[in-house]
Amino acid sequence: MIKFSLKCAEDHRFDSWFQSAASFDKLARAGLIVCAECGSPDVTKSIMAPSVQSARGDAPPKRQQLAAPETPAQKAIAQLRRKVEANSEYVGTDFIRQARDIHEGAAPERPIWGEARADEARKLMDDGAAILPLPFRPTRKVN
Repeated sequence: MIKFSLKCAEDHRFDSWFQSAASFDKLARAGLIVCAECGSPDVTKSIMAPSVQSARGDAPPKRQQLAAPETPAQKAIAQLRRKVEANSEYVGTDFIRQARDIHEGAAPERPIWGEARADEARKLMDDGAAILPLPFRPTRKVN
């Protein structure tokens, strides 16, 4: 995992973790990285200093806690996340199949959310399904 400092075309700055530098590039090309404050998909990596542990065996840096939302946009996104998680079913990577079944009447209508590739989501929207991208990703549980 790698942490990048990012900034959008409006000069809003934020940090995010990625699997690799190539992963960031792939997601950026697909338009899946957006500014949390203004929603701009024009996001680039900004200059950052790496966090390196010395060879002397210094204690590793303390793990950073996720910061509480600060800006009105961050607060609105946090509130939206709480509402989505409380009022809909997370279906994970099965989102496209289940959303298509609901759209075509093969499954009962219900609020769902999940993960999808951008091209699959666009095709589903082009077919008339009422879906939209969310400005957050699912919280991952890690050991």
